[in-house]
Amino acid sequence: MALRTEELLLNVGPQHPSTHGVFRVIVKLDGEVIKEAIPVMGYLHRGTEKLTENLNYTQIIPYTDRLDYVSAMTNNYVLVHTVEKMMQLEVPEKAQFLRLIVMELQRIASHLVWWGTYLLDIGAMSPFLFAFRDREKIIDLFNELCGARLTYNYMRVGGVKWDAPEGWINKVRQFVPYMKSKLDEYHTLVSGNEIFLSRIKGIGKYDAQTAINYGLSGANLRCTGVDYDLRKKQPYCIYDRFSFDVPTQTGGDCYARYLVRMEEIVQSLRILEQALEQFPETGETMGKVPRVIRVPEGELFASIESPRGELGCYIISKGKDKPYRLKFKRPSFVNLQILPKLLVGETMTNLITILGGVDIVVGEVDG
Repeated sequence: MALRTEELLLNVGPQHPSTHGVFRVIVKLDGEVIKEAIPVMGYLHRGTEKLTENLNYTQIIPYTDRLDYVSAMTNNYVLVHTVEKMMQLEVPEKAQFLRLIVMELQRIASHLVWWGTYLLDIGAMSPFLFAFRDREKIIDLFNELCGARLTYNYMRVGGVKWDAPEGWINKVRQFVPYMKSKLDEYHTLVSGNEIFLSRIKGIGKYDAQTAINYGLSGANLRCTGVDYDLRKKQPYCIYDRFSFDVPTQTGGDCYARYLVRMEEIVQSLRILEQALEQFPETGETMGKVPRVIRVPEGELFASIESPRGELGCYIISKGKDKPYRLKFKRPSFVNLQILPKLLVGETMTNLITILGGVDIVVGEVDG
């Protein structure tokens, strides 16, 4: 006679360490097997897009820091980049180099947070400590550059807040080989570990067509073999000057997403090497920008490649110093939509593995 069980409704979150913020999943369980999963968002919603309608464009920049707070530099950039395109502003070359350097450092720091917390979620303590040790070096560089450690507010319409302090670029040069050596240690410690592989291989699997249908981007798309990175497909800043590869895998599972992100760190270091070699020692860090920034009447959407995927900004302007309407396309929110599909038929332990593999930041999910 088969064992009969009753279905159980279980709340995972909103206060749960593995949701990485105030995010809730209602799961319907039959024993250990998930029959249905319903994500519940909005606990962190601050109405950022509505608030921007009463702020001038420079005042909006700190609000972008609070969306994906693990990658604030790229959030800063997508806003000023969209405004610059609408105003047809020319950004000085030195400012472009500084922007690119901080964005690639930010990509590495973001992936280190993901790597450390992901391993912590599935039961490994040491990688978390190593990841935050190395991320701290990037945070120290940012602190020296702009005086902040999490919400940087460094980008400006037309350039950056100010030039890098003396010796800062040399410190970044020293960081690159250091991080390369640590990546080798990461792979030795984790990537071939049998317990780790048994936890993530074949879990949360989907194909390229499913990823495209759900609008996934970043590692969640490239893990299915789709070679799509906005730094290559629609180059912005000065990415078209540098040689780098777009990491892809074909497995479509948590392991494939792991490999893609680890290789993205390698490619970011490769971009940094080239940018540091070509870095102009002299030059302006701010273009010719009106004292009061008024965006010409019209509308425009621009997007960039953030550590989590396609991060877009859509602005409607009526020719005033404040946007008539502003909307962010947030990759964490879009990527999260596939979660209910992936969780059906999985066990509770795999829920944590799959959610961590998607790599969301709840501040960006809720906006």
